[in-house]
Amino acid sequence: MNHPISPTVRRRRLARELRRLREAHGLKLSVAAKQASVPQSTLSNIESAEARRIKPRDIDALADLYEAPADVRAALQELAQESKERGWWSSYKDVFGGNALPDFEVEASMIRMYQCQVIPGLLQTPAYAEAVFRGGGAYTDEKVTRNVDARIHRQHVLSRHNPVHLWAVIDEAAFHRYAGGPEVMDEQLQHLLHMAMRHNVNIQVLPFEAGMHAAMSGSFFILDFPSQLDPSIVYTETSTDSLFVQESASVQRYVTVFSHLNAAALRTEESVRFLRQILESSEQHDQK
Repeated sequence: MNHPISPTVRRRRLARELRRLREAHGLKLSVAAKQASVPQSTLSNIESAEARRIKPRDIDALADLYEAPADVRAALQELAQESKERGWWSSYKDVFGGNALPDFEVEASMIRMYQCQVIPGLLQTPAYAEAVFRGGGAYTDEKVTRNVDARIHRQHVLSRHNPVHLWAVIDEAAFHRYAGGPEVMDEQLQHLLHMAMRHNVNIQVLPFEAGMHAAMSGSFFILDFPSQLDPSIVYTETSTDSLFVQESASVQRYVTVFSHLNAAALRTEESVRFLRQILESSEQHDQK
């Protein structure tokens, strides 16, 4: 089965390619727009990956101006067409908002993440996810159900053909913050142990004894893509907003932070033993 197409990833690629062609011809954006008879605002939106409806005639006019070969012209038109596609997450705009994380997850080849308070969403059981969304008391039952459904749907990237490689560093705090009671936590720990056995999943625990570390400012995702045409991005979020970091120097800083976390965390084998010990301790406590 083919991966879902991400319109956002396609828009980013089209933007970079058109900008590269324009700069190769030594043209300023305003000059290129005028010579191709494409509104400057339209070309600006295309090159900033913000245009959601791109006219084939505008692509043809720009391809003519840049003297693009037939195969390049066809590739540009295909990217423009695919940028209009709608992924499954488009029906969950009430959950994800305008900038949808699944838009990038579905085409990522690797996701490196640090999670400081809870088990990462891609590794949550439905019961644990429900407990997370009920925790703050801010959601109605209907909203909780919508959020849980969307979160579980995201997890398909881990089990599809040619799945994404997930490398998760999870702070020890997440395992001591109980969600939904002992049974829910025991099921979640069992699920983590099961996922840790997968070839495409690496789980590391960052223990309390590691002390202060490189990511004290909070959780983040680094998403890498299979094509060199799609640079890595970073995703972070707050209680009110989400942020995609695309500037290369900033992304590299997060990569450096993740490498420090990787070095400070328990090895994968040690992390599995850690999870088993917590589960055994929990089960013994439950039996008392």
